[in-house]
Amino acid sequence: MKILAIETSCDETSVALVECAGGLRAPRFKVLRNIVSSQIAVHRPFGGVVPNLAKREHLKNLPKILKTLLASGYTLNPDVIAVTVGPGLEPALWTGIEFAKELHRNLQLITKNGKLVLLGANHMEGHLYSFLLPRQKKTVEAKKQKAKSKNIFPAIALVVSGGHTILLKMDSFTKWEKLGETRDDAAGEAFDKVARMMKLSYPGGPEIEKLARKGNPQAIPFPRPMLRDKGYDFSFSGLKTSVLYYLRDHPKAEKVDVAASFQAAVLDVLVGKTMRAAGEFGVRSVILCGGVAANKALRANLQLTTDNLRLKFFVPDFEYNTDNAAMIAAAAYIRLLAKKKPCRLTAQANLNL
Repeated sequence: MKILAIETSCDETSVALVECAGGLRAPRFKVLRNIVSSQIAVHRPFGGVVPNLAKREHLKNLPKILKTLLASGYTLNPDVIAVTVGPGLEPALWTGIEFAKELHRNLQLITKNGKLVLLGANHMEGHLYSFLLPRQKKTVEAKKQKAKSKNIFPAIALVVSGGHTILLKMDSFTKWEKLGETRDDAAGEAFDKVARMMKLSYPGGPEIEKLARKGNPQAIPFPRPMLRDKGYDFSFSGLKTSVLYYLRDHPKAEKVDVAASFQAAVLDVLVGKTMRAAGEFGVRSVILCGGVAANKALRANLQLTTDNLRLKFFVPDFEYNTDNAAMIAAAAYIRLLAKKKPCRLTAQANLNL
């Protein structure tokens, strides 16, 4: 099955063409093209994403990306067109949805394929399945991950992004139970807000990570919110406030130490709760996905911890951590095979897993 996928949930415009096979028991994906156009330079002066500017950029970028895809020599004759319907910024989501609808109509006329499917996809499901996408470089790590890809379940999945922090217990690719989620700020949102407090440039997460490498993670005893709670919910609002007060009371504080101590607090909570769940439920694997999964310290921490416990660890290639259309194709493929209720082709800003 060949899927043409479109992603416009926030500030990345992306179109991908992906070959999907293997079924629900062993899904496999061959990414023919995955083109992403970032809007970081557009939104950086504002310190965050401006929805209407994002919409404007998506309108400009979608036709250009499709033209680039066609120039690569690929014929647009997919079995499925998939488009992100949520969660995300409504103006941005609507841009992708309307573009997908028009493309669907035009391709039906050109190819005379009345069976061409148009499918709404869940952005968070895309992140969840992104670890299944092939690694671009044939490294030792890539070979190890491929070798581990059998007998994944049961698994604990940590989904961390700018808008979500969710912990799942997965029994299969289509059956999962939500153990906990953030009660306020998501981990990625906390990174961005603390970066603004520290007057760092947008996007803030990578800037904090860069500074943290030079600082002392034990310099400042920031709290570890809800780490000792019995449940698996998260809360990062109090930690963010602690950083705010510390910066107010210590105007000459070393930024590298603030960044390192803040990052250590977030990672302690994320890794601590994830591994406690892994032990409680006796899982085989731990999966890390979402935009914050690009954080090298978080990846390394979970890799080391799972190695010590002889658990399998899965994380997407760096290319697929941030928003991209290839992961939307993966989500659409699995949703189709599972015969789940289709996502409505309307912008659903608060769509959840």
